[in-house]
Amino acid sequence: MIRANFISARGAWQAKAADSVVLDFDERHRRRTVMTGIRGLEFLLDLPEAVVLRHGDALVLEDGRLVEVVAAPEPLAEIRIAEPRDLARMAWHLGNRHLPVQILPNRIRIRRDEVIEEMARKLGGKVALIEGPFEPEGGAYAPEPEHKPEPKAHVHVPGCGHDHHGHDDHGHDHHGNEHKSHDHAHDDHAHHGHAGHGHSHD
Repeated sequence: MIRANFISARGAWQAKAADSVVLDFDERHRRRTVMTGIRGLEFLLDLPEAVVLRHGDALVLEDGRLVEVVAAPEPLAEIRIAEPRDLARMAWHLGNRHLPVQILPNRIRIRRDEVIEEMARKLGGKVALIEGPFEPEGGAYAPEPEHKPEPKAHVHVPGCGHDHHGHDDHGHDHHGNEHKSHDHAHDDHAHHGHAGHGHSHD
C-alpha cells in the first residue's frame, strides 16, 4: 500500500490534489492509520509522530501525489461576548476545565456540552449552536497556525424554515448525542472508519 509520510502545510502547496479526506477533529490527530479518500484512493498515513492535521493541509504520497485534508463539520457551540475583558474571563473558565477551544476574533467555539453552555450563559455569553469545522488551539508549544479564511459554519435559526450560512446567526443543535461535562471535560477519542475517514492502526 502506498504511504503518505510527509505533510505540506496549508498555503504551502499549489498542485491539484489527487483526492481528499474529510475528517473530524479526532480523526485528524493521527500518526499511523489507513485512510480512504472520497474518490476511493486508499493509502497508509505513516508519520514519525502523531500530529494534528489542519483544514487545507496536504498529505504527500510516496509518488508525489497530494491528498487534501478537509475538516468535517461537527456540532459545536459558539460563545459570543462583546467586551474583551469578559471574553478573556470566559476563555479562562473554559481553560480551567481543560476543554479544547477554538479562539476567533470575537467568539469562542467548543464542542457541544450542555453543562458548559449553561455556564457560558451565566457568565453573560450568547450561545449559538452550530455545525462547523473545529480547529482548537494547539497549546503553547504548538506551531503557530498559518492564517487562512475560516471555513463557513452552518447554523439554523429558531423559528425560521431554512438554513443560514454565516457566523452571526444563532441556531439550535441538530445532534442529540452530546456528552455531559462536569468539572473536567474529556475529549472523546473514539474512532470509526469509513470512506473519507481514517482507520486507526495505532
